[in-house]
Amino acid sequence: MRRAAVLALALAAVSAEAPAQASGPASGGDVSLAIVNARVWTGNPRRPWADAVAVRGDRLAAVGSSAEVRKLAGPRARVVDAAGGMVVPGFVDAHVHFVDGGFRLASVQLRDARTPADFVARLKAFAATVPAGTWITGGDWDHEAWGGELPTRAWIDAATPDHPVWVNRLDGHMALANSAALRAAGVTRATPDVDGGTIVRDAAGEPAGVLKDNAMDLVWRVVPAPPAARVDAAIDAATAYVAAQGVTAVHHMGTWEELEALARARAAGRLRTRVLAAVPLATWERLRDHVAAHGRGDAWLRWGALKGYVDGSLGSHTAAMLEPFADAPGDRGLFVTPPDSLEAWVRGADAAGLQVMVHAIGDAANRALLDVYQRVGATNGPRDRRWRVEHAQHLHPADVPRFAALGVVASMQPYHAIDDGRWAEKVIGAERARGTYAFRSLLAAGASVAFGSDWYVAPPTPLEGIYAAVTRRTLDGAHPGGWVPAERVTVDEALRAYTRAGAHASFDDGERGTLERGRLADLVLLDRDLTRVPPETIRDARVLLTVVGGRVVHERAATAP
Repeated sequence: MRRAAVLALALAAVSAEAPAQASGPASGGDVSLAIVNARVWTGNPRRPWADAVAVRGDRLAAVGSSAEVRKLAGPRARVVDAAGGMVVPGFVDAHVHFVDGGFRLASVQLRDARTPADFVARLKAFAATVPAGTWITGGDWDHEAWGGELPTRAWIDAATPDHPVWVNRLDGHMALANSAALRAAGVTRATPDVDGGTIVRDAAGEPAGVLKDNAMDLVWRVVPAPPAARVDAAIDAATAYVAAQGVTAVHHMGTWEELEALARARAAGRLRTRVLAAVPLATWERLRDHVAAHGRGDAWLRWGALKGYVDGSLGSHTAAMLEPFADAPGDRGLFVTPPDSLEAWVRGADAAGLQVMVHAIGDAANRALLDVYQRVGATNGPRDRRWRVEHAQHLHPADVPRFAALGVVASMQPYHAIDDGRWAEKVIGAERARGTYAFRSLLAAGASVAFGSDWYVAPPTPLEGIYAAVTRRTLDGAHPGGWVPAERVTVDEALRAYTRAGAHASFDDGERGTLERGRLADLVLLDRDLTRVPPETIRDARVLLTVVGGRVVHERAATAP
């Protein structure tokens, strides 16, 4: 009850509209910022290119020629000569774990550990920097980096004797506990298996340290919650970090506690990133009641969306597949949420007018989710729902046209394609890999495709995402012509997926996602025109300026003349 009361007060403060972040119409006042001599990609198909923009208040006052914009810029305006650089609408990251990402910035870094010895050494070194008894979390390790062997508690116990360790694989669908963490959680050989999860055991039947999907809750339930001040600091760090990448809005897949923290940041005027905050699908009734009591937020922080799960991940062998894994005959993965519960939650949430977005990785999971959406739509009747499939990673060809037919947004993360492409064929074979991250097939079938990162799982770097979608060159350099090259997209299509489609996916396409007069002044200045450089150099581009609501929130270097 205390937490609910705190959240209610924070949400009330959001509705009061902090003056520093007002989002009213651009009327009166002088132009504060003008960018001229640019290649302005507007995202507006009626006028796709311009060469200057002007900002008044938090809105775009003009999108046109440099001569027109210079006339609007009075003596107090800042005029930036882009010198041929590219201006694009602010990037929308349509799938992040924003608060976790902020925490990861200060956590042990295991993502690029290439050997078991390096993995252990990094944990040992980090443990020496924090007080005894502190839980060590995060990590984001990738066992494929050293050949695919899962780590065990025996690897790390001697290196971390004074700290409970609970570090996750980079996909978040399995994690490694040391013996101290397992003791704290009461996980022993007598602990029964968990529906929708796995306790990895050694030859003697003892927990080996790795727990997958729903089994992870056995440990998470005893990990102490961080104090509010640390959560606030994580949000501030996340905001600054994504601003440096040109991200002006995120769709956060989180919890009620994280919504409370985001509301605190909004009320204090600290948010510099626009956030759509989703909460767990199972809590749809609570969200329905909060929307009735507090509305859906404002231009900086909104709620009204729900995130659920069908299955796990490919790397953890918990993705639900129509056929067995190529390297594990007889294993087809698992369903994290019972199908009857999933459908009941979606039906109730949809009837309440809430937006539903559900994680689906395997081809069986995607088919099952599309089936649920189809049945619920038939039951509840037609409306503009913008249902979402988060990841839409492995699709059977027969299911690709269903996205457009059902009005379902494919919320996808192109960086995953060049990461997973290093090893995915070992797990599902070359034939099924042809339906992995099927960007081109979905667009050709008329589906709306919104791009994001899945940060902390992958970096929140749209320029790397555009590079990945356009080239599909895997991180190991093994596919210079692109992994499944038939699914590559154009730069223009990738930009739309990171801007206009992202805004559409959150019902914000009336206010942002394109650069047009009167819309919110969310924009990014890049050091080069992505449409005029070799595709393989796109990830070398740099963000020079990030503007949200007319305010410069990141500047790489002095760009004024």
